[in-house]
Amino acid sequence: MSSSWLLSRRDLLNRICIGFGGLALNTLLRDQSQAAQRDTDSARIPARARRVIFLFMHGGPSHIDMFDPKPRLTRDDGKKLPFEGSRVKFASRGNLMKSPWKFRPCGQAGLPMSELWQHLPRVADELCMVHSVCETNVAHGGACMKIHTGDEAQLRPSVGSWVSYGLGTENEDLPAFITICPTSLHGGVNNFGSAFLPADHAGVSLGTPGYPNSPAKDAAFEFLSNRRLTHSQQKLQLALLRRLHEESRRKGAADSELEARIKSFELAFRMQTAAPEAMDLSRETQATRDLYGLDEPETANFARECLLARRFAERGVRFIQVSHAHSLPFNNEQWDQHTHLERGHSTNVKQIDKPITALLIDLKQRGLLDDTLVLWGGEFGRTPTVQVGKAEPGRDHHPDGFTMWLAGGGVRGGMRYGKTDEYGYYATENRCTIHDLHATLLHILGLDHERLTWSQDGRDYRLTDVYGEVAEAILA
Repeated sequence: MSSSWLLSRRDLLNRICIGFGGLALNTLLRDQSQAAQRDTDSARIPARARRVIFLFMHGGPSHIDMFDPKPRLTRDDGKKLPFEGSRVKFASRGNLMKSPWKFRPCGQAGLPMSELWQHLPRVADELCMVHSVCETNVAHGGACMKIHTGDEAQLRPSVGSWVSYGLGTENEDLPAFITICPTSLHGGVNNFGSAFLPADHAGVSLGTPGYPNSPAKDAAFEFLSNRRLTHSQQKLQLALLRRLHEESRRKGAADSELEARIKSFELAFRMQTAAPEAMDLSRETQATRDLYGLDEPETANFARECLLARRFAERGVRFIQVSHAHSLPFNNEQWDQHTHLERGHSTNVKQIDKPITALLIDLKQRGLLDDTLVLWGGEFGRTPTVQVGKAEPGRDHHPDGFTMWLAGGGVRGGMRYGKTDEYGYYATENRCTIHDLHATLLHILGLDHERLTWSQDGRDYRLTDVYGEVAEAILA
Protein backbone atom coordinates (compact mmCIF):
# COMPACT_ATOMS: atom_id res chain seq x y z
CA MET A 1 0.00 0.00 0.00
CA SER A 2 1.29 3.44 -0.90
CA SER A 3 2.33 5.63 2.02
CA SER A 4 0.09 8.35 0.56
CA TRP A 5 -2.88 6.29 1.66
CA LEU A 6 -1.76 6.12 5.29
CA LEU A 7 -3.77 8.41 7.57
CA SER A 8 -2.60 9.98 10.80
CA ARG A 9 -4.95 9.99 13.77
CA ARG A 10 -5.61 13.69 13.23
CA ASP A 11 -6.35 13.24 9.50
CA LEU A 12 -8.64 10.34 10.29
CA LEU A 13 -10.57 12.45 12.81
CA ASN A 14 -10.83 15.28 10.26
CA ARG A 15 -12.19 13.00 7.55
CA ILE A 16 -14.62 11.25 9.88
CA CYS A 17 -16.07 14.64 10.85
CA ILE A 18 -17.14 15.19 7.22
CA GLY A 19 -19.95 12.66 7.71
CA PHE A 20 -23.14 13.31 9.64
CA GLY A 21 -22.00 11.00 12.47
CA GLY A 22 -18.74 12.87 12.77
CA LEU A 23 -20.51 16.21 12.80
CA ALA A 24 -22.80 14.96 15.58
CA LEU A 25 -19.81 13.72 17.57
CA ASN A 26 -18.01 17.01 17.10
CA THR A 27 -21.07 18.96 18.28
CA LEU A 28 -21.45 16.65 21.28
CA LEU A 29 -17.85 17.17 22.32
CA ARG A 30 -18.13 20.93 21.92
CA ASP A 31 -21.37 21.05 23.91
CA GLN A 32 -19.83 18.91 26.65
CA SER A 33 -16.88 21.26 26.89
CA GLN A 34 -19.16 24.31 27.04
CA ALA A 35 -21.38 22.63 29.63
CA ALA A 36 -18.35 21.88 31.79
CA GLN A 37 -17.36 25.55 31.65
CA ARG A 38 -20.90 26.63 32.59
CA ASP A 39 -20.83 24.21 35.56
CA THR A 40 -17.57 25.72 36.74
CA ASP A 41 -18.89 29.27 36.52
CA SER A 42 -22.15 28.42 38.26
CA ALA A 43 -20.25 26.74 41.10
CA ARG A 44 -18.56 30.00 42.14
CA ILE A 45 -19.55 31.54 45.48
CA PRO A 46 -17.79 34.17 47.64
CA ALA A 47 -14.37 32.82 48.60
CA ARG A 48 -12.67 32.97 51.98
CA ALA A 49 -9.33 31.58 50.77
CA ARG A 50 -7.48 31.34 47.46
CA ARG A 51 -5.29 28.29 47.96
CA VAL A 52 -4.75 25.17 50.10
CA ILE A 53 -1.71 23.60 51.71
CA PHE A 54 -2.53 20.01 52.71
CA LEU A 55 -0.10 18.57 55.27
CA PHE A 56 -0.74 14.85 54.84
CA MET A 57 0.42 12.51 57.61
CA HIS A 58 0.48 9.19 55.78
CA GLY A 59 -0.22 6.21 58.02
CA GLY A 60 -2.73 7.46 60.57
CA PRO A 61 -1.61 9.68 63.49
CA SER A 62 -3.24 9.02 66.85
CA HIS A 63 -5.80 11.66 67.83
CA ILE A 64 -6.02 10.46 71.45
CA ASP A 65 -2.27 10.83 71.88
CA MET A 66 -1.97 14.31 70.38
CA PHE A 67 -5.14 16.45 70.36
CA ASP A 68 -8.11 14.66 71.94
CA PRO A 69 -7.45 13.90 75.65
CA LYS A 70 -9.65 11.28 77.30
CA PRO A 71 -9.52 11.17 81.14
CA ARG A 72 -11.91 8.20 81.12
CA LEU A 73 -9.46 6.29 78.94
CA THR A 74 -6.69 6.99 81.46
CA ARG A 75 -8.90 5.85 84.35
CA ASP A 76 -9.94 2.62 82.61
CA ASP A 77 -6.52 1.71 81.26
CA GLY A 78 -6.26 -2.06 80.80
CA LYS A 79 -10.02 -2.68 80.97
CA LYS A 80 -12.26 -3.90 78.20
CA LEU A 81 -14.07 -1.41 75.98
CA PRO A 82 -17.48 -1.08 77.73
CA PHE A 83 -19.47 -1.04 74.49
CA GLU A 84 -19.41 -2.81 71.15
CA GLY A 85 -16.66 -1.55 68.90
CA SER A 86 -16.63 -1.46 65.14
CA ARG A 87 -17.28 -4.83 63.52
CA VAL A 88 -14.88 -4.00 60.69
CA LYS A 89 -11.31 -4.15 61.97
CA PHE A 90 -7.89 -4.20 60.40
CA ALA A 91 -6.07 -6.10 63.16
CA SER A 92 -6.78 -7.84 66.47
CA ARG A 93 -7.66 -5.38 69.24
CA GLY A 94 -7.26 -5.83 72.97
CA ASN A 95 -8.14 -3.77 76.02
CA LEU A 96 -8.08 -0.02 76.49
CA MET A 97 -4.69 1.67 76.56
CA LYS A 98 -4.17 5.15 78.00
CA SER A 99 -2.00 7.70 76.29
CA PRO A 100 1.64 7.70 77.44
CA TRP A 101 1.64 11.51 77.18
CA LYS A 102 0.07 14.17 79.36
CA PHE A 103 -2.01 17.01 77.93
CA ARG A 104 -2.12 20.72 78.68
CA PRO A 105 -4.24 23.64 77.44
CA CYS A 106 -2.52 25.84 74.83
CA GLY A 107 -3.12 29.39 73.63
CA GLN A 108 -5.74 31.80 74.87
CA ALA A 109 -8.44 29.39 73.76
CA GLY A 110 -6.92 26.55 75.79
CA LEU A 111 -6.78 24.01 72.98
CA PRO A 112 -5.52 20.67 74.32
CA MET A 113 -2.21 19.35 73.03
CA SER A 114 -0.11 16.55 74.40
CA GLU A 115 3.42 17.10 75.59
CA LEU A 116 4.59 15.62 72.29
CA TRP A 117 4.14 19.10 70.80
CA GLN A 118 6.80 21.58 71.87
CA HIS A 119 6.40 24.22 69.15
CA LEU A 120 2.82 23.98 67.87
CA PRO A 121 1.34 25.54 71.05
CA ARG A 122 2.80 28.86 69.80
CA VAL A 123 0.14 28.94 67.08
CA ALA A 124 -2.68 27.21 68.97
CA ASP A 125 -5.00 30.17 68.49
CA GLU A 126 -4.72 29.81 64.71
CA LEU A 127 -5.98 26.21 64.77
CA CYS A 128 -9.49 24.93 64.26
CA MET A 129 -9.53 21.35 65.53
CA VAL A 130 -12.13 19.02 64.08
CA HIS A 131 -12.38 16.09 66.50
CA SER A 132 -15.18 14.22 64.75
CA VAL A 133 -13.80 13.25 61.33
CA CYS A 134 -15.17 9.83 60.41
CA GLU A 135 -16.51 7.46 57.77
CA THR A 136 -13.39 6.50 55.91
CA ASN A 137 -11.98 3.06 55.14
CA VAL A 138 -10.27 0.90 57.77
CA ALA A 139 -7.43 -0.01 55.38
CA HIS A 140 -4.72 2.39 54.19
CA GLY A 141 -5.46 1.99 50.49
CA GLY A 142 -9.17 2.68 50.68
CA ALA A 143 -8.75 5.40 53.31
CA CYS A 144 -6.07 7.24 51.33
CA MET A 145 -8.18 7.12 48.19
CA LYS A 146 -11.22 8.36 50.16
CA ILE A 147 -9.49 11.35 51.68
CA HIS A 148 -7.77 12.28 48.41
CA THR A 149 -10.56 11.60 45.91
CA GLY A 150 -13.78 11.23 47.91
CA ASP A 151 -14.13 7.59 46.88
CA GLU A 152 -12.39 4.48 48.10
CA ALA A 153 -12.94 2.20 45.15
CA GLN A 154 -13.62 4.01 41.88
CA LEU A 155 -11.01 6.03 40.03
CA ARG A 156 -12.03 9.64 40.70
CA PRO A 157 -10.30 13.03 40.38
CA SER A 158 -8.31 14.12 43.41
CA VAL A 159 -9.22 17.10 45.59
CA GLY A 160 -6.43 19.20 44.11
CA SER A 161 -7.61 18.40 40.60
CA TRP A 162 -11.16 19.53 41.43
CA VAL A 163 -9.73 22.76 42.87
CA SER A 164 -7.61 23.33 39.76
CA TYR A 165 -10.63 22.62 37.53
CA GLY A 166 -12.91 24.87 39.53
CA LEU A 167 -10.60 27.84 40.08
CA GLY A 168 -7.95 27.63 37.38
CA THR A 169 -4.44 28.87 37.92
CA GLU A 170 -3.04 32.11 39.34
CA ASN A 171 0.37 31.56 37.76
CA GLU A 172 0.70 30.38 34.15
CA ASP A 173 4.34 29.45 34.77
CA LEU A 174 3.71 26.89 37.53
CA PRO A 175 1.21 24.04 37.92
CA ALA A 176 -2.03 24.82 39.72
CA PHE A 177 -1.57 21.62 41.78
CA ILE A 178 1.78 20.43 43.14
CA THR A 179 2.39 17.45 45.41
CA ILE A 180 5.72 17.44 47.25
CA CYS A 181 7.43 14.09 47.88
CA PRO A 182 4.38 11.81 47.52
CA THR A 183 4.69 8.08 48.14
CA SER A 184 3.75 5.34 45.71
CA LEU A 185 1.77 3.36 48.27
CA HIS A 186 -1.95 3.19 49.01
CA GLY A 187 -3.29 4.77 45.84
CA GLY A 188 -0.03 6.14 44.50
CA VAL A 189 -0.40 8.53 41.58
CA ASN A 190 -4.19 8.14 41.65
CA ASN A 191 -4.17 10.15 44.87
CA PHE A 192 -3.14 13.21 42.89
CA GLY A 193 -4.49 12.26 39.48
CA SER A 194 -7.20 13.96 37.46
CA ALA A 195 -9.02 10.76 36.39
CA PHE A 196 -11.74 11.86 33.91
CA LEU A 197 -11.08 15.60 34.35
CA PRO A 198 -8.79 17.12 31.71
CA ALA A 199 -5.23 15.93 32.26
CA ASP A 200 -3.85 19.42 32.82
CA HIS A 201 -5.63 19.45 36.22
CA ALA A 202 -3.60 16.51 37.53
CA GLY A 203 -1.13 17.11 40.33
CA VAL A 204 2.49 17.59 39.29
CA SER A 205 4.88 15.65 41.50
CA LEU A 206 7.95 17.33 42.95
CA GLY A 207 10.00 14.22 43.58
CA THR A 208 9.30 10.85 42.00
CA PRO A 209 6.69 8.87 43.95
CA GLY A 210 8.42 5.95 45.61
CA TYR A 211 8.74 3.70 48.64
CA PRO A 212 10.39 4.97 50.66
CA ASN A 213 10.00 8.43 49.18
CA SER A 214 13.18 10.24 48.22
CA PRO A 215 14.67 12.95 50.48
CA ALA A 216 13.25 16.41 49.88
CA LYS A 217 16.72 17.78 49.07
CA ASP A 218 16.79 15.50 46.01
CA ALA A 219 13.24 16.22 44.88
CA ALA A 220 12.93 17.63 41.38
CA PHE A 221 10.36 18.03 38.63
CA GLU A 222 10.95 15.32 36.04
CA PHE A 223 11.74 16.16 32.40
CA LEU A 224 12.10 19.86 33.18
CA SER A 225 15.23 20.43 31.13
CA ASN A 226 15.84 19.85 27.42
CA ARG A 227 19.51 19.47 26.51
CA ARG A 228 18.82 18.78 22.83
CA LEU A 229 17.11 22.04 21.95
CA THR A 230 17.83 25.66 22.81
CA HIS A 231 15.21 27.85 24.45
CA SER A 232 14.47 29.53 21.10
CA GLN A 233 14.16 26.21 19.29
CA GLN A 234 11.73 24.90 21.91
CA LYS A 235 9.66 28.07 21.60
CA LEU A 236 9.43 27.64 17.82
CA GLN A 237 8.55 23.97 18.21
CA LEU A 238 5.71 24.74 20.61
CA ALA A 239 4.43 27.54 18.38
CA LEU A 240 4.29 25.15 15.44
CA LEU A 241 2.56 22.47 17.52
CA ARG A 242 -0.03 24.96 18.74
CA ARG A 243 -0.65 26.28 15.21
CA LEU A 244 -1.17 22.78 13.80
CA HIS A 245 -3.53 21.96 16.65
CA GLU A 246 -5.56 25.14 16.11
CA GLU A 247 -5.84 24.36 12.40
CA SER A 248 -7.04 20.89 13.30
CA ARG A 249 -9.64 22.31 15.67
CA ARG A 250 -10.94 24.71 13.03
CA LYS A 251 -11.50 21.72 10.79
CA GLY A 252 -13.66 20.16 13.48
CA ALA A 253 -11.30 17.61 15.07
CA ALA A 254 -11.91 18.19 18.78
CA ASP A 255 -9.42 16.31 20.97
CA SER A 256 -9.37 17.22 24.64
CA GLU A 257 -6.57 14.76 25.41
CA LEU A 258 -4.32 16.32 22.79
CA GLU A 259 -5.20 19.80 24.05
CA ALA A 260 -4.22 18.79 27.60
CA ARG A 261 -0.96 17.26 26.34
CA ILE A 262 -0.03 20.43 24.45
CA LYS A 263 -0.83 22.49 27.54
CA SER A 264 1.51 20.28 29.56
CA PHE A 265 4.29 20.84 27.00
CA GLU A 266 3.76 24.59 27.17
CA LEU A 267 3.73 24.57 30.97
CA ALA A 268 6.92 22.49 31.12
CA PHE A 269 8.57 25.02 28.83
CA ARG A 270 7.61 27.93 31.07
CA MET A 271 8.55 25.99 34.21
CA GLN A 272 12.16 25.74 33.03
CA THR A 273 12.60 29.28 34.30
CA ALA A 274 9.91 29.59 36.99
CA ALA A 275 10.43 26.32 38.88
CA PRO A 276 14.18 26.66 39.65
CA GLU A 277 13.57 30.17 40.96
CA ALA A 278 10.69 28.99 43.17
CA MET A 279 12.79 26.14 44.57
CA ASP A 280 15.92 28.20 45.22
CA LEU A 281 16.11 28.22 49.02
CA SER A 282 19.43 30.07 48.98
CA ARG A 283 17.35 33.24 48.77
CA GLU A 284 15.91 32.59 52.23
CA THR A 285 17.39 34.38 55.24
CA GLN A 286 19.19 32.54 58.01
CA ALA A 287 16.38 33.60 60.35
CA THR A 288 13.87 31.78 58.13
CA ARG A 289 16.07 28.69 57.93
CA ASP A 290 16.34 28.65 61.71
CA LEU A 291 12.59 29.14 62.11
CA TYR A 292 11.82 26.04 60.02
CA GLY A 293 14.72 23.95 61.34
CA LEU A 294 16.16 23.61 57.85
CA ASP A 295 19.69 22.98 59.13
CA GLU A 296 18.76 20.54 61.91
CA PRO A 297 19.03 16.81 61.15
CA GLU A 298 15.67 15.81 62.67
CA THR A 299 13.64 18.51 60.96
CA ALA A 300 15.59 19.26 57.77
CA ASN A 301 13.61 17.03 55.42
CA PHE A 302 10.10 18.15 56.36
CA ALA A 303 11.29 21.72 56.87
CA ARG A 304 12.35 21.83 53.23
CA GLU A 305 8.93 20.54 52.13
CA CYS A 306 7.10 23.14 54.24
CA LEU A 307 9.33 25.98 53.08
CA LEU A 308 8.81 24.96 49.46
CA ALA A 309 5.06 24.92 50.12
CA ARG A 310 5.23 28.51 51.31
CA ARG A 311 7.23 29.55 48.26
CA PHE A 312 4.78 27.86 45.90
CA ALA A 313 1.85 29.43 47.78
CA GLU A 314 3.20 32.95 47.41
CA ARG A 315 3.69 32.29 43.68
CA GLY A 316 0.05 31.44 43.13
CA VAL A 317 -0.09 27.63 43.20
CA ARG A 318 -3.67 26.72 44.09
CA PHE A 319 -3.24 23.37 45.84
CA ILE A 320 -0.02 22.19 47.48
CA GLN A 321 0.27 18.84 49.19
CA VAL A 322 3.12 18.09 51.56
CA SER A 323 3.48 14.44 52.55
CA HIS A 324 5.20 13.11 55.64
CA ALA A 325 5.75 9.41 55.21
CA HIS A 326 8.08 6.45 54.89
CA SER A 327 11.45 7.63 56.14
CA LEU A 328 11.98 6.14 59.59
CA PRO A 329 14.75 3.52 59.77
CA PHE A 330 12.78 1.28 62.14
CA ASN A 331 9.30 1.85 60.76
CA ASN A 332 8.78 2.22 57.05
CA GLU A 333 5.04 2.58 57.61
CA GLN A 334 5.68 5.94 59.32
CA TRP A 335 2.64 7.00 61.40
CA ASP A 336 1.25 3.45 61.25
CA GLN A 337 2.22 2.45 64.79
CA HIS A 338 0.62 -0.95 65.28
CA THR A 339 3.61 -1.39 67.57
CA HIS A 340 6.15 0.94 69.25
CA LEU A 341 3.58 3.75 69.46
CA GLU A 342 5.57 5.78 71.98
CA ARG A 343 8.84 5.57 70.08
CA GLY A 344 7.26 6.09 66.67
CA HIS A 345 5.01 9.04 67.44
CA SER A 346 7.78 10.75 69.42
CA THR A 347 10.06 10.60 66.40
CA ASN A 348 7.36 11.63 63.95
CA VAL A 349 6.25 14.69 65.90
CA LYS A 350 9.85 15.85 66.35
CA GLN A 351 10.24 15.80 62.58
CA ILE A 352 7.16 17.93 61.86
CA ASP A 353 6.49 20.07 64.94
CA LYS A 354 8.92 22.90 64.27
CA PRO A 355 8.44 23.05 60.46
CA ILE A 356 4.64 23.16 60.68
CA THR A 357 4.72 25.84 63.37
CA ALA A 358 7.17 27.83 61.26
CA LEU A 359 4.96 27.50 58.20
CA LEU A 360 1.98 29.04 60.01
CA ILE A 361 4.10 31.81 61.51
CA ASP A 362 5.79 32.53 58.18
CA LEU A 363 2.52 32.61 56.25
CA LYS A 364 1.05 35.02 58.79
CA GLN A 365 4.08 37.31 58.77
CA ARG A 366 3.88 37.55 54.98
CA GLY A 367 0.15 38.23 54.94
CA LEU A 368 -0.56 34.88 53.27
CA LEU A 369 -2.38 33.06 56.07
CA ASP A 370 -5.51 35.16 55.60
CA ASP A 371 -6.12 33.66 52.16
CA THR A 372 -4.38 30.28 52.56
CA LEU A 373 -6.21 27.33 54.09
CA VAL A 374 -3.86 24.87 55.83
CA LEU A 375 -5.22 21.35 56.44
CA TRP A 376 -3.41 18.80 58.63
CA GLY A 377 -4.23 15.12 59.11
CA GLY A 378 -3.94 11.51 58.01
CA GLU A 379 -6.24 8.98 56.43
CA PHE A 380 -7.60 7.90 59.84
CA GLY A 381 -6.72 7.89 63.56
CA ARG A 382 -5.69 5.14 65.98
CA THR A 383 -7.81 2.99 68.29
CA PRO A 384 -8.07 3.67 72.04
CA THR A 385 -7.38 -0.03 72.46
CA VAL A 386 -4.03 -1.76 72.25
CA GLN A 387 -3.20 -4.05 69.33
CA VAL A 388 -2.82 -7.65 70.40
CA GLY A 389 0.40 -9.60 69.92
CA LYS A 390 2.97 -6.81 69.70
CA ALA A 391 6.12 -6.62 71.81
CA GLU A 392 5.89 -2.83 72.07
CA PRO A 393 2.36 -1.42 72.55
CA GLY A 394 0.65 0.12 69.55
CA ARG A 395 -2.79 0.94 68.17
CA ASP A 396 -4.84 -0.31 65.21
CA HIS A 397 -6.34 1.77 62.37
CA HIS A 398 -9.34 3.84 63.45
CA PRO A 399 -11.75 5.47 60.95
CA ASP A 400 -14.73 5.92 63.33
CA GLY A 401 -13.69 9.22 64.93
CA PHE A 402 -10.41 11.11 64.74
CA THR A 403 -8.91 14.60 64.60
CA MET A 404 -7.81 16.82 61.75
CA TRP A 405 -7.14 20.53 62.06
CA LEU A 406 -7.41 23.54 59.79
CA ALA A 407 -5.84 26.98 60.01
CA GLY A 408 -5.81 30.20 58.07
CA GLY A 409 -8.23 31.68 55.58
CA GLY A 410 -11.88 30.91 56.11
CA VAL A 411 -11.84 29.16 59.49
CA ARG A 412 -12.18 30.27 63.08
CA GLY A 413 -8.96 29.88 65.01
CA GLY A 414 -8.70 28.65 68.58
CA MET A 415 -11.79 26.47 68.44
CA ARG A 416 -12.76 22.82 68.81
CA TYR A 417 -15.48 21.37 66.60
CA GLY A 418 -17.12 18.01 67.13
CA LYS A 419 -16.51 15.39 69.78
CA THR A 420 -15.73 11.72 70.19
CA ASP A 421 -17.05 9.64 73.09
CA GLU A 422 -15.31 9.35 76.46
CA TYR A 423 -12.78 6.89 75.04
CA GLY A 424 -12.16 8.57 71.69
CA TYR A 425 -13.81 5.74 69.77
CA TYR A 426 -16.89 7.04 67.94
CA ALA A 427 -17.58 10.55 66.63
CA THR A 428 -20.64 11.59 68.64
CA GLU A 429 -21.17 15.31 68.08
CA ASN A 430 -21.06 17.27 64.81
CA ARG A 431 -19.89 14.23 62.88
CA CYS A 432 -17.71 15.33 59.98
CA THR A 433 -17.49 12.75 57.21
CA ILE A 434 -14.85 12.95 54.50
CA HIS A 435 -17.56 14.28 52.16
CA ASP A 436 -18.37 16.99 54.74
CA LEU A 437 -14.70 17.88 54.99
CA HIS A 438 -14.40 18.17 51.21
CA ALA A 439 -17.61 20.20 50.96
CA THR A 440 -16.26 22.61 53.58
CA LEU A 441 -12.88 22.90 51.89
CA LEU A 442 -14.46 23.74 48.52
CA HIS A 443 -16.85 26.19 50.17
CA ILE A 444 -13.94 28.06 51.76
CA LEU A 445 -12.30 28.31 48.34
CA GLY A 446 -15.46 29.76 46.83
CA LEU A 447 -16.84 26.62 45.17
CA ASP A 448 -20.26 25.10 45.71
CA HIS A 449 -19.59 21.37 46.03
CA GLU A 450 -23.05 20.53 44.66
CA ARG A 451 -22.54 22.58 41.49
CA LEU A 452 -18.89 21.77 40.78
CA THR A 453 -19.54 18.86 38.45
CA TRP A 454 -18.19 17.05 35.42
CA SER A 455 -20.34 15.11 32.99
CA GLN A 456 -18.93 11.65 32.33
CA ASP A 457 -20.60 8.54 30.88
CA GLY A 458 -24.06 10.07 31.18
CA ARG A 459 -23.67 11.13 34.81
CA ASP A 460 -22.70 14.36 36.54
CA TYR A 461 -19.87 13.60 38.96
CA ARG A 462 -18.67 15.72 41.85
CA LEU A 463 -16.02 15.41 44.56
CA THR A 464 -18.63 14.79 47.27
CA ASP A 465 -20.71 12.33 45.20
CA VAL A 466 -24.31 12.87 46.42
CA TYR A 467 -23.33 13.68 50.00
CA GLY A 468 -21.58 16.40 51.99
CA GLU A 469 -22.64 19.23 54.29
CA VAL A 470 -20.58 22.35 54.89
CA ALA A 471 -19.45 22.69 58.53
CA GLU A 472 -20.81 26.23 58.86
CA ALA A 473 -19.83 26.53 62.53
CA ILE A 474 -16.10 26.57 61.80
CA LEU A 475 -16.28 29.31 59.16
CA ALA A 476 -14.84 32.69 60.05
